Amino acid sequence: MQTPRLVDAGGLTLAYETFGSPDAPPLVLVVGVATQMLGWPDGFCQALADDGFHVIRFDNRDIGLSTHLDDAGVPDLMAILSGESTAAPYTLADMADDTASLLDALGLERVHLVGWSMGGMIAQEVALRHGARVVSLTSISSTPAAHIGKPTPEASATLMWPAPKSEEEAAALMVNAYRVLGSPAYPHDEEWLREVGAESFRRSNKSAGKVRQFAAILVSPDRRPGLAELTVPTLVLHGEEDPLIQVDGGHETAAAVPGARLVTWPGMGHDLPRELWPTLIGEIVEHARRSPKEES
Repeated sequence: MQTPRLVDAGGLTLAYETFGSPDAPPLVLVVGVATQMLGWPDGFCQALADDGFHVIRFDNRDIGLSTHLDDAGVPDLMAILSGESTAAPYTLADMADDTASLLDALGLERVHLVGWSMGGMIAQEVALRHGARVVSLTSISSTPAAHIGKPTPEASATLMWPAPKSEEEAAALMVNAYRVLGSPAYPHDEEWLREVGAESFRRSNKSAGKVRQFAAILVSPDRRPGLAELTVPTLVLHGEEDPLIQVDGGHETAAAVPGARLVTWPGMGHDLPRELWPTLIGEIVEHARRSPKEES
């Protein structure tokens, strides 16, 4: 297990880890809401590194070992969801700027950017706001706007479950959540889910940050007008049985970006099934290699 490194990025501290040679083309993984960098499995990251990339994963703001913005308070999600409020401490654009600041701190001029779930939304924003920094964009299980591909009631409920109070509760919560969110056609790796749940609790058991992250998703504007002008080579991957961000999110993302390629899988939910790793990683690697050469 790696010891995470900490770096100052735009006034925040971001925790990150790397896989592979620093001399290889950099590929940055952006994770989803309420999820620490551990949501990108070690084996998935190492496989990308073995295919010739310097892989960087990191904790977004308000999660894990990165800065928690506790002074910002807890937004009223019900008021935001009902349309009575648009007040949130920050937006996805701010989180995209965090990602760009991480690149600055690590001395990376241009990178391949891969985002999953909320991370895909952030990656889209990075491409819109800092397009010169992005060699290729891969958006996985994501959407261009919060109202597209809305979650099923069962999936939405998992976001509101009470925060765990122990490692054991955190492990069980992770397993139970992915019984709802995971891929119905593939086995769930419950041992890995338990390990990640428990380790995430050990790293940080603060829970208010996930509410602020969720609020950022809800108040951020529809990205489709900007995506329509995007020139970054874009790949969109999505599970056809995703209950948290339904597959419409992937279709609309791909439809918005000129020249984007869309790949969907039957039986895949809102996770990265180990059985699909060779295919998922193959798509990411092929897309990155087809994109213009980076200068790092």
